[in-house]
Amino acid sequence: MKQNKLRVAITHGDINGVGYEVIIKALADQRMAEICTPIVYGAAKVSGYYKKVLDVPNLQFNIVANADNILPDRVNFVNCFDDELKVEIGKPSQVAGMASLKALEIAVQDLKDGKVDVLVTAPINKNTIQGEDFNFSGHTEYLQSRFGGENEPLMILMNETLKVALVTTHTPIKELSDKITKELIINKLNIFNRSLIQDFKLERPRIAVLSLNPHAGDNGLIGTEEQETIIPAIQEAYNNGIVCFGPYSADGFFGAALYKNFDGVLAMYHDQGLAPFKALSMDDGVNYTAGLDFVRTSPDHGTAYDIAGKSKASANSMRQAIYTAIDVYNNRVMYDEMTANPLRKQYVDRSGKDESVNLMLETETE
Repeated sequence: MKQNKLRVAITHGDINGVGYEVIIKALADQRMAEICTPIVYGAAKVSGYYKKVLDVPNLQFNIVANADNILPDRVNFVNCFDDELKVEIGKPSQVAGMASLKALEIAVQDLKDGKVDVLVTAPINKNTIQGEDFNFSGHTEYLQSRFGGENEPLMILMNETLKVALVTTHTPIKELSDKITKELIINKLNIFNRSLIQDFKLERPRIAVLSLNPHAGDNGLIGTEEQETIIPAIQEAYNNGIVCFGPYSADGFFGAALYKNFDGVLAMYHDQGLAPFKALSMDDGVNYTAGLDFVRTSPDHGTAYDIAGKSKASANSMRQAIYTAIDVYNNRVMYDEMTANPLRKQYVDRSGKDESVNLMLETETE
C-alpha cells in the first residue's frame, strides 16, 4: 500500500501570504504522510523561517534538490531556490510573485514528466506574478496553456454538500453579456456533467443553471439573455442527456437553499457563484479545476495578507484540497477501469408508447 501512495505536489504560493502557514499546519499532522507522499515546492529557508514564526518545530521536511530523491514515508520539500528570498509578511512584492511562479513552473513540469501524481496550489497574488512567462488571470488559465490540447478547464468550487461551477471565470462584468453564448454554456455543462460522473462518482447528476439577470430576466423585462441564450442552451443540453434545470435567479436560489436539491450549480460569472459559496463554505471549500487530464486543487481562499504570519489562518481548506485531489484521482482510476471494456447495451421498448420529458424552466416572480 505504501508504494501506491499518491505523490501530491504542493506549491508554496505567495511567500508573503498565508500559503506557508496553511501548508505547514496541514502537513504537521503526521497522518498526512500516511495517506499520501506530500512534496512541497518552495524555498527551504523561507519554510524554516515560517516554522519558527508559527512555532511548529515538530514538522521535519525531507529537503531534496528534485522530485527524483523524495522518500515515500516523509513530508518532502523540493528546494527551488539556492538564494535567499526577502520575506515581507503581509505585503505584495515582485520577489514573492517571482517565487510563486518559479515553484509553480517546476511542479508543473514534474507533473508533466510523471514524477508527481496530482497538483495542489497555495494562493498566489495574480498581480505580482504577472510577467513575461505568466500573462494569465489565474492558475486555471496558466495550466490550460501549459498542458495544451483540446481540453478546456472548468473552475469548480466545492465541499461535501455544494459544487458550484462557472461559465466565465475572471471576466470583467461589462464583457459578460457578449462572452456568454449558448455554445459556451453547453460546453461548460458537458464538462461539468462529465466531471460529476467521472470525478465524483455520480451516476446521473442533476445540475441547476443560474440566470444572468436579476429575477431570471422577468421574461425579458430586465434582459433578454435568458430567453435568447440560457434557456435554449439548457434545452439542448437536456435533450442531449444532461439533467439540467433553470434558469434560476441566484439570490432566491441560494436564499431558499435550493442547491440542496442538486448535485451541481452552474453560475454565469465569478462572484455570482463564489460569493454565496464562500459565505456558506469559506473554511472547508476547495477550488477544483475540472476538464483537464490531470488533477489540480487549491484552497478556496486567497493570500489573506491581513492575517499572514499571525497564526490565525485555518488549514482546513488546504487539508481538504489535498484530500480532494487524492479522491478525484482515485475516482478517475476507478471510472477508467469500469468503462474500459463496457458491455454493449440493448434497450427494448415494451411499452408501445413514445416517452417525452417536459423540462420546467423556472423563473422567480415578485
